[in-house]
Amino acid sequence: MNRFKKLVQLVLMLVLFNGLLLFIGWNVWEWLRISFGMNQLFLYSFIYILVSYSFVIGRLAKPLGFFSTIGSIWFGFFQYALILIPIADITILILKMTAATISTATYMLVGLSVLILLAAIFGFGLFNAYSPVIRSFEIGVPKKQGNRRSLRIAVASDMHFGRLSGISHLKRLVEKIEGMKPDLILLPGDIIDDDPEPFIHKNMGAIMSELNAPLGVFGVLGNHEYYGGQIPQFIEQMKKINIRILMDEMVMIEDSFQLLGRKDKTDKGRKTFAELLSDRDNSYTIIAMDHQPSELKQAQENGVDVLMSGHTHRGQMAPNHLITKRMFELDWGYLKKEQLHAFVSSGYGFWGPPIRLGSRSEILQIDLKFE
Repeated sequence: MNRFKKLVQLVLMLVLFNGLLLFIGWNVWEWLRISFGMNQLFLYSFIYILVSYSFVIGRLAKPLGFFSTIGSIWFGFFQYALILIPIADITILILKMTAATISTATYMLVGLSVLILLAAIFGFGLFNAYSPVIRSFEIGVPKKQGNRRSLRIAVASDMHFGRLSGISHLKRLVEKIEGMKPDLILLPGDIIDDDPEPFIHKNMGAIMSELNAPLGVFGVLGNHEYYGGQIPQFIEQMKKINIRILMDEMVMIEDSFQLLGRKDKTDKGRKTFAELLSDRDNSYTIIAMDHQPSELKQAQENGVDVLMSGHTHRGQMAPNHLITKRMFELDWGYLKKEQLHAFVSSGYGFWGPPIRLGSRSEILQIDLKFE
């Protein structure tokens, strides 16, 4: 029964997706035909379908990986075309109702206006995606063990390193974190973008190995590491560059605090906060990483003091942030919940198109004082 339900959902999604593709494709074709006299419908249709399904082609045929890049950029065009093209259609409709005839120049002008707006969105979005900011926070935890009185943590989530979030973006990460001089570096999931092959091929590990902190560099799995299906290879790559991936395990750091790393929610066999913290020592500060910020209440109830998450990208492209805001208790920023200090980063990288609108690539700098 569940399989049938999933099949029906898949069919409905494909019908909806292809219907939206047809809507965009027909509008673009009509604009090209009226404005420029294009009459090569077969050629246009072939190119349009190829581009529309380029992401799928790139995933199914690894030698054609560049199609994934085309498809990623296409997702950005697809979303904003669905917003701008209906506005253009309504504009043309109003002009038809208020004027006897509409000239070819009018059609061309309306279409060019859509293209200019799309170019502006992509330009501004590219800047936001590739120009990360550092967001600083200061918190206090009423626990003190050992000699350490303070702790500076650098947090970078959702880097999605691979094809579009590449070497230059990684170098910016290393440079900015180095300037922060953190005691500890945490990477709460989606370090790579699904398949580790582009990360390995570009030798990005050599650059990432420059991430250093006195207390170490730790990470957890995100949903995209699971999607790639090569978790052992990913963990091996991280191990080579001294980044320890915590998988439902807790470690004591410098006899000052405990660090917990959870498997991603994608893993149905992962342990609960209650299971992981059943024998916790509450006299120590507990800092945790959980890629998806979906269990803040459970973290708070089980004694977690500081929780680092990502995953949401804050919607990445407005108005998607309105969706993530409804999905999560905290989809971005900081929330104090009893003793729990919860942080959700919009992420350092991006998924799909290398654009951010209504969000910004970021690194968190958290200065924690043990009081």
